Amino acid sequence: MSELDVVTFGCRLNAYESEAIRARATESGLTNAVIVNTCAVTAEAVRQSRQAIRKLRRERPHARLIVTGCAAQTEPETYAAMPEVDHVLGNVEKLRRESYSADFLSGSSRVIINDIMAVRETAAQFVDSFGERARAVLQVQNGCDHRCTFCIIPFGRGNSRSVGAGAVVEEASGLVAAGYNEIVLSGVDLTAYGADLPGKPTLGVLAASLLKHVPELTRLRLSSLDSIEVDETLFGLIANEPRLMPHFHLSVQSGDDLILKRMKRRHSRADTIAFCRKVRALRPDVAFGADFIAGFPTESEAMFDNTLRLVDEAGLSYLHVFPFSPREGTPAARMPQVPRAAVKERAARLRARADMVLGTRLDALIGTTQDVLVEKAGFGHTPCFASVTFEDAGAFGSIVRVRIAGHDGRTLCCDKFVTERVPAVA
Repeated sequence: MSELDVVTFGCRLNAYESEAIRARATESGLTNAVIVNTCAVTAEAVRQSRQAIRKLRRERPHARLIVTGCAAQTEPETYAAMPEVDHVLGNVEKLRRESYSADFLSGSSRVIINDIMAVRETAAQFVDSFGERARAVLQVQNGCDHRCTFCIIPFGRGNSRSVGAGAVVEEASGLVAAGYNEIVLSGVDLTAYGADLPGKPTLGVLAASLLKHVPELTRLRLSSLDSIEVDETLFGLIANEPRLMPHFHLSVQSGDDLILKRMKRRHSRADTIAFCRKVRALRPDVAFGADFIAGFPTESEAMFDNTLRLVDEAGLSYLHVFPFSPREGTPAARMPQVPRAAVKERAARLRARADMVLGTRLDALIGTTQDVLVEKAGFGHTPCFASVTFEDAGAFGSIVRVRIAGHDGRTLCCDKFVTERVPAVA
């Protein structure tokens, strides 16, 4: 390991913030340190971070070990109790340059966690490098105003707040200038973008402005969406803007209306189906991904069957399946629980369905020509986010055109490398 290392758990937003952490810590001159950016989404994520911290301490016995991120924000006492940990920083503090200065670290309290709910603004971090990643992530929103009964994240991230469009465009311009051909807009509740800003611009308005003012950007991708918050401007971009990638990941969670109500989700199963039909009519090459929770409290077999049927009725292709795991402090943890064996069995069945629909999606791509972002030698993703392997390496970060010959159930393969279309990342 190098003198300063940042270890990341969790989502794309954490990955983006880890690069900001690295930049702020480097600016402060921090050396011989390991910063662990944690995730709180499940109890398993917390367990994995603690396991990693113990391992990191064995590997770097003399390094300063700093723990931050969502789990540090929601349960600082867990990490403060670990003898391996030198400092615990909250989600606000982790993005401040002064948090990593020698004077601050030597003179401050070991645990610094402020009230995340008091935070009202978020700013662009102007990250210009993502290590060995060919795809850049750009945070445009943070926090969440909703209180789903299974979710601890609002207590780690605070209420919803957005980055101004001007700063987003400026950061995107910098990323493109640095050589990135694809940018992913990211947030905790991405489709809530702009509700706290003057004039209340929507996510669609932001995406349209970015594409207009950064014409050199080849590919724009969106992270997880709440389908009922998608605005008409975004629907227009889906229909008419080829630089907006035809892959949309939805926060669905269940296909049963009563379970959705008990989750305090705001959409119904009919909303998910209607959204997918509308987008597919606008963009026939689109692919949909979705998050699902198997075995939510009170879920019956009939309710779970509604989820299985929704996968086909909505035409979903990429499923992220999570067996329900109660998070202490959430309402769902106090609801009647489904037996663990049933939770695991339902998750396994949903993952088996995921394998089937993915195979069907990949079948449909055989014989097509696809533009692939090269993320490492001989590997990348299509616009609809199908993974592809190919023999001709292509330059890292470039976009190459290939013809699809087949797949192994999870990854496409090609029989022809057509051309390299876009210069590589500098």
